[in-house]
Amino acid sequence: MPAPALTGPSVAVTIAGLLGLDLAFETRVRDISFLVIGLSMGTSVTPEVYESAKQWPFSLVAIVLSVTAAFFFSQLVLKRFWKYDAKTAVLGASPGHLSFVIGLGMDSGADIRLVAIVQSIRVLALTLVVPMLVVWSGLAGNGFVVPTEFMILPWVAVSLALAALVGLGFKKLRVPAAFVLAGMVVSLTTHLSGIIEGHMPQWLTLPALTILGSMIGTRFSGVSWSELRKAFGAGMAITLVGVFAAVLFAVVLSLFIDLPIAQLVVAFAPGGVEAMAAMAFALNLDPTFVATHHIARIFYLSFFVPLALMWWGKD
Repeated sequence: MPAPALTGPSVAVTIAGLLGLDLAFETRVRDISFLVIGLSMGTSVTPEVYESAKQWPFSLVAIVLSVTAAFFFSQLVLKRFWKYDAKTAVLGASPGHLSFVIGLGMDSGADIRLVAIVQSIRVLALTLVVPMLVVWSGLAGNGFVVPTEFMILPWVAVSLALAALVGLGFKKLRVPAAFVLAGMVVSLTTHLSGIIEGHMPQWLTLPALTILGSMIGTRFSGVSWSELRKAFGAGMAITLVGVFAAVLFAVVLSLFIDLPIAQLVVAFAPGGVEAMAAMAFALNLDPTFVATHHIARIFYLSFFVPLALMWWGKD
């Protein structure tokens, strides 16, 4: 299985939650793991990123089109085949930004509990499906690369401290995925400038990926089997719509710009920001590219979801 440190724990903790265990992560543990993941992503970036970045405006436009198409068809599917009311269908179909979606829907009359479960199924399914799709289709190129040069311990400590400070600042500014983005920014700055060399040690990155996978699984803590049965088909349906849109736009865009299809698929797949960025790192794709596009997706949804609720949320 590809990305086992991420996918394995997500499955195990999901099953544990569905069996009745009450599971959650302490906030500080979660934030530290996000810092490590962000720092790990930045260490794999090389100066060639400047050349690649010239093509990013085209892919950023493509992700907006991909998200809009997936959103429209997902809410249509939920209305027509699962008979969701219009507001629940729109909020359940949103390709990401769950906390914002739930806050928006609190006073709308939508079934927020159902929305949360459907969205959780989407995140889990994409975490499991996307790496398999990329690796088993042969799109991952040269596959997994095990780093051989690692940062020395003092630089690891300095990087974590700097990333924590930047992350707290980002959180005050309500930046999405604040600690992952902070780690990536610090790591990019120190590595591209040549101040620090080497990758984050694996004794930090593997536990961080395991924690991230486990956090995805905790979304199902407290969900009953009857609730899961009610939402499972709908969740898988919007997952398939999201994957189809991601693959379609990735293939079309790859005809016009020189970027790997696998990288575009992971960047366009509407999974969790942290999970998709970590997955890019695990699959030896450009994590900076992937993280940038997923953060752009979240910013776009902040403006588009309220409009979608007005346009499509009418019974």
